[in-house]
Amino acid sequence: MTVQTAISSAPRAAGSHAWWNTVNAWLLLLPAAVLLVAFTHYPILATLRHSFFIARRSGGELFVGFDNYRAMFEDAIFWKALTNNFWFALGTVPTSIALALLMALWVNRNMRGRGFLRLAYFTPTVLPMIAVANIWLFFYTPDYGLLDQLRGLTGLPGWNWLGDPSTVMGCLIVMVIWKEAGFFMIFYLAALQQLSPDLEEAAAVEGASRWYTFRRITFPLLMPTTLFVAINAVINSFKLVDHLVIMTKGGPSNASSLLLYYIYEVAFTFQDAAYAATLTVVLLVVLSTLALIKFGYLDRRIHYQ
Repeated sequence: MTVQTAISSAPRAAGSHAWWNTVNAWLLLLPAAVLLVAFTHYPILATLRHSFFIARRSGGELFVGFDNYRAMFEDAIFWKALTNNFWFALGTVPTSIALALLMALWVNRNMRGRGFLRLAYFTPTVLPMIAVANIWLFFYTPDYGLLDQLRGLTGLPGWNWLGDPSTVMGCLIVMVIWKEAGFFMIFYLAALQQLSPDLEEAAAVEGASRWYTFRRITFPLLMPTTLFVAINAVINSFKLVDHLVIMTKGGPSNASSLLLYYIYEVAFTFQDAAYAATLTVVLLVVLSTLALIKFGYLDRRIHYQ
C-alpha cells in the first residue's frame, strides 16, 4: 500500500513542481513586463486613442474620428518635415554604417596607438547632443566660425551655413555622422573580435586577396551586426530633436524641420496635444514599416554562426 501511495503521489509532485517553476518564471518576468506595458504598450495605445479626439475649451475631450488625420494630410509643413526626415535618414544611415565599419576594421588591426584611436573614434558618442550641437554651432557660425575661417584663408567670403536652405540639411547630416559613427563602430569591433582567425588564414592560403576575403567571408559574417546597427541608425535618424532646438529651430523656412521636432513644436509650442498624437502615430507607423522592410530584406542575407 505504501508503494502504491508513493507511485500515485509522484505525478502530483511532478505537476506541483512544474507549476511552481512556471510561477517562478512569470515572477522573474513580471518587473520587465510591467515596465514594458507601462512605458511602451500603454503609451502607444493611449496616443492612438488620443489622435481621434480634440480637447474642449471647457474641459474634456470631443471625439472627431479621422479629422486630425485629414488635417495632417493637408498640412504642408508635415509633408515638408517628413520629406526632410527621409533625406536626413538617407544621408546619415548608410554613411554612418560604412564609416563605422571602416573604423572598426582599422582599429581591429595590431598597430601602435590602437587604444588611442579607439578612444578618439568613440569620444563623440559620450558627448551629450546639446554639447555636440553647441560645438558644431561654433563651426558653422558665419564669418568667425571654424569653416569660415578656413574659407578666409583661401580668400572666399563667409557663408551662413545654417541660414541657407541649400546647406542646412547637409550641415546637420555631417554633425550626426560625426557623433554616431563611433557608437556603431563599437558593435562592429565586438563582432570582428568574435570571428575566427582561421577563416582569414584559410583564405590567405588559398591565395584570396584582402578585398575578396572581406567581401566573401568577413562582411557576410557581420550581417547580423549590420542588421542591428541599421535598425538603430534608422530609429536614431527619426528621433533626433535636441540638436534642432539648439541650432536651427527647424529653419530657415522649415528646411531643417524633422518629424519629431515638428511633433515637439505642435505639442509644446502650439499646445495641440491631439494633433501631436496624430503625428506620433504616423511616426510609429513609419518606423515600424522601415524596420519590417529591413528585417524582411536583410534577414534572408544573414549568416548566423
